[in-house]
Amino acid sequence: MPAAAPGVLCSAAMAAAAAPLGILMLDTAFPRVRGDVGCVDTFKFPVRIAVVAGASVGAVVHRASSDVLPAFVAAGRKLADEGCVGLVTTCGFLARWQHALADALPVPILTSSLLQVPLVARAMPARRRVGIVTYSTDDLTPDVLEGAGVDPATAVAGVAPDGYFARTIRDGAGTIDASRMAADTVAAARALVESHRDVGALVLECANMPPYRVAVQAAVGLPVFDAAQLFAWFHAGLAGYACAELW
Repeated sequence: MPAAAPGVLCSAAMAAAAAPLGILMLDTAFPRVRGDVGCVDTFKFPVRIAVVAGASVGAVVHRASSDVLPAFVAAGRKLADEGCVGLVTTCGFLARWQHALADALPVPILTSSLLQVPLVARAMPARRRVGIVTYSTDDLTPDVLEGAGVDPATAVAGVAPDGYFARTIRDGAGTIDASRMAADTVAAARALVESHRDVGALVLECANMPPYRVAVQAAVGLPVFDAAQLFAWFHAGLAGYACAELW
């Protein structure tokens, strides 16, 4: 059988590409703009979103309540029953329950952008390391890092707790000022690289930060990795739509 023309997906791969990715979304009250993991327009492949009732930012991040886990499992199983080939979430702090959720669900799950930190760290040249930009430094505790396999000595900086970004995510808002969200994210990234001159790349913990990745990269001049990139890679492997002929 002749090979498919370069740049063209084979028919089997095209069919596989239609398999949706399931997104377990926190129960929040702010708009999901393009780039945010919780926005369907972020991805070029089909997604299904399930809002996990009761899984507020307060419950998941600030109180770290395991009481929300059954709701995540139930929502994940429903998405799997609807044909989702894998699952992701809209909160990087769910890394603390990566193993628990993976064990309880019938399809693969990536809970957090933090799961790529060890890989990026291994890619760094000698005497350079990866840093994390987060929604909340106070809540990025050792158990969260351990759940993602992240070295607890990793450099971390967060957006200002009383700033526009944090208040929008924590308290909700009817609209989002993207320029202010970007400014807060950039400020955290700059503070990180100024405090840790050996940082050679950044990972954005928060799944609401990908819309501002380009602004961060321009500001600090370093590679920046986010949840949307990671989850697109994850879906490509699960759905099988990248074949050798694509290149």
